Amino acid sequence: MTTVRRIGETIRRPVGEWTPAVHALLTHLEAVGFTRAPRPIGIDGTDEVLSLLHGEPAFSPWPSPLRSTGGVVELGRWLREYHDAVRDFRPPADARWQGQEEEWRPGMVIRHGDLGPWNSIWTGDSLVGFIDWDFAAPGHALDDLAQLAWYAVPLRPVEQQRRASVAGAPVLRGRLDALCAAYGAQPAAVLDALDAVQSREAERIERLGGLGQEPWATFLARGDAAEMAAERSWLRAERTLLLDSDSDSDGDSDSDGDGTGG
Repeated sequence: MTTVRRIGETIRRPVGEWTPAVHALLTHLEAVGFTRAPRPIGIDGTDEVLSLLHGEPAFSPWPSPLRSTGGVVELGRWLREYHDAVRDFRPPADARWQGQEEEWRPGMVIRHGDLGPWNSIWTGDSLVGFIDWDFAAPGHALDDLAQLAWYAVPLRPVEQQRRASVAGAPVLRGRLDALCAAYGAQPAAVLDALDAVQSREAERIERLGGLGQEPWATFLARGDAAEMAAERSWLRAERTLLLDSDSDSDGDSDSDGDGTGG
């Protein structure tokens, strides 16, 4: 949603009111040894300066690593490592996040907020990391996983599956299971979280877009809210096929109620 320029080994993009908070987050990740995210370098006039993650983004049609089970496992492991790295982060008292819906409180994490394949960077079969942290904001870890499953399994209708060259309920079920196993979560809990995420996102687009606030005004104009409502209906209709009946009936439950089995 912004103009991004590469200069040498750096990325430049316009500063927003959320930039100081995002830089505080990325600085924390660097300090705790999490290397699979851009490193903040500073501010140059009206631009923020970030380190470059070398590799290629996974645009449609998806590259072969992302179409494989191994690629889905890479995504789940990355997100688990990120959440482990960010759990001790305490946002600055004056932190402002783009499109923030909730105030941070203990038990929350700072979500990436835009976990689509288009923001994943790959070299060969290896996931380098995720870029574009402008939508980072306080939220719940399971919602990050739900968003990742939404776009990277993908838990979307047939047309979007075909664009990604990944289609069919058995294939999607296997990819969802692999993603959840790599992260450490229950598929049913992820589907429940995704239903809620889609509902909130559609409502936010209609509310903020209706007020003319960008980028939600653009999202509203191109029909994203209606598309999300349709995808939510698809998800509900396909839920039984997306869940392995054996895992649903084995009596396992997670002790803390967050769907992660931890």
